Amino acid sequence: MPTYRPGPVSLLAAGLVALFLLMPLLAVVPVSFTPSRMLAMPSGELSLRHYRALVEDPRWLDSILLSIRIGVVSSAFSTLLALCFSLGVWMFQPRFTALLVGFVLLPMVVPPVVSAITLYFLLTSLSGLSSIFGYDTWLGVAMAHSVMTVPFATVLILVALSQLDRRIDLAARGLGASTWQRATGIIIPNIKFGIVTAALLSFILSWEEIGVTLFITSVNAITLPRLMWMGLRDNINPAIAALSVILILLTVAVLAVRSFIQLRRPARS
Repeated sequence: MPTYRPGPVSLLAAGLVALFLLMPLLAVVPVSFTPSRMLAMPSGELSLRHYRALVEDPRWLDSILLSIRIGVVSSAFSTLLALCFSLGVWMFQPRFTALLVGFVLLPMVVPPVVSAITLYFLLTSLSGLSSIFGYDTWLGVAMAHSVMTVPFATVLILVALSQLDRRIDLAARGLGASTWQRATGIIIPNIKFGIVTAALLSFILSWEEIGVTLFITSVNAITLPRLMWMGLRDNINPAIAALSVILILLTVAVLAVRSFIQLRRPARS
């Protein structure tokens, strides 16, 4: 089968487009080294004061740990809900499958402000029942994030199930396997990559969620995106630029490791 390689003009055009898209990210790097207390380009002098602020100020570390905790709990809960729903729809094929799937995907199409207001009233009502989960609690934020990420996890798992040969499940059913045995021993092992992808995407969406978080938190559950938003809104803290550079480097490192692993697989095979 012939392979098509892009010509020099195509490569040049792609490089220019990539450079244009990356320019805002590259502009953050020099700003993070400014000695000024405001967001500004450094004028002849570079400083690491804002990187030190990320380590010395406990608010940054607390918000990062809180975002990780919320992301892990939200990801696990939303992936479990999406997996149970997707398995039920795929295995039993109810009559109103399209209606059920549309209902689950509703938070994906509803405007975020509507979802945020709805979750605000829900969590404030739950606050009267228990102080563990409710308004301005990390469990309440994790529950709200799960509501927003379940549709995305459901789509990924349904896509993984659509690529699975249904005859495998029918064979297990014909041999007398129970529903639990079919789900845990046959179906889930064959879609584990889709489940992991759904969990990872749910964590990323929870990590960067800010719209709903602004409505359901106040002073106790300050996640990293909320703290960054407060820094930009109140005093334009240049430490946000330093944190952005660190997050960019982490993303580039993850992508580089992933590309290296993909390049090594054909060589091994």
